Amino acid sequence: MTRKNDAFNIDKDLSDLFSEGMPSTSTPVSSEDEIRLSIEKALNIVIEQMRQQGLRTRTMIDYERYVTQYANVAEIADISEITADSVYLWLSSMQVANSTKLIRLKCLRAFFERCHINGWLTNPFWRNINIKVSTPIKRGASEKDIMFVLSLLDLSDFVHLRDATAILTLYQTGIRVETAALLREAHIDLKSKCLRLSGDIMKNHDMLILPFDDRLARLFNVLIEQNAKIRKVKRSNNDYVFITQRGDSCLRSPTNNNIAKRINKYRKEFGLKNFSAHSIRRAFAKNLYRKSNRDLALVSKALGHSDFAVTTRYLHLSAEEVAEDIRKYL
Repeated sequence: MTRKNDAFNIDKDLSDLFSEGMPSTSTPVSSEDEIRLSIEKALNIVIEQMRQQGLRTRTMIDYERYVTQYANVAEIADISEITADSVYLWLSSMQVANSTKLIRLKCLRAFFERCHINGWLTNPFWRNINIKVSTPIKRGASEKDIMFVLSLLDLSDFVHLRDATAILTLYQTGIRVETAALLREAHIDLKSKCLRLSGDIMKNHDMLILPFDDRLARLFNVLIEQNAKIRKVKRSNNDYVFITQRGDSCLRSPTNNNIAKRINKYRKEFGLKNFSAHSIRRAFAKNLYRKSNRDLALVSKALGHSDFAVTTRYLHLSAEEVAEDIRKYL
């Protein structure tokens, strides 16, 4: 008998079924309508625009959270009430580091930009609001720590086998942990030993092919066979590569990823200071950068970045390494 929880778990996106009933967003709101457009209504329209553009659920959640917080703190309900002073009031109300304020401000500014594009806001004052921060550069995990964790996992145990495969996948391919949780068996080409990633599971929506070695191919092969046994027992119907002991996806929600949680568990359990899904991705970036003779374009493409500045932060290059690279072109 199918379990009740599984029967109520809808994993298909049906947002397009009733999109025709949503408010029109193609025509800018006139000045007469502007005064009657509430922030709540504007936010709902912007969220629907983002959904139709295929943006990440996590991004939409952030928009809703910070725009709502801003409106509540500033005590405004209408688009016409938005001012620079109200934004500064919102920022000053936060008891967080400037780096966190900047992240939230970027989200609010992005919302304002969409309102500007829709014709609801005319004066882009928010572009001049900024917060000066010293952005800390996070280091990648060390290969020593990665191999240390892998050596301690019992590959005869399903959970450890799955976790080891996930960790090695992140380290050898550099994919995001969200992408790893969305991997399906069709994405794995064991014959050519490549991940053939479709745009629907990529943050930038671009298709990407990433190779892996024989060791990871063996892990994938065993894990896929074991997954089939678990699904049969649990009567689960999916083709995810990384599943739970119940046979379902490791991605419960945009902020609830079982793979990331397990990696953090090992960090605490083994007393490692810098071991997370993100630091493993950074380790891949640094490793590829060195092995590719410092080909920044290649690393950026492999990581799925659209901006080299983001890639350079991932690499955590020291002043000496930068000088060494520059000297080659003198």
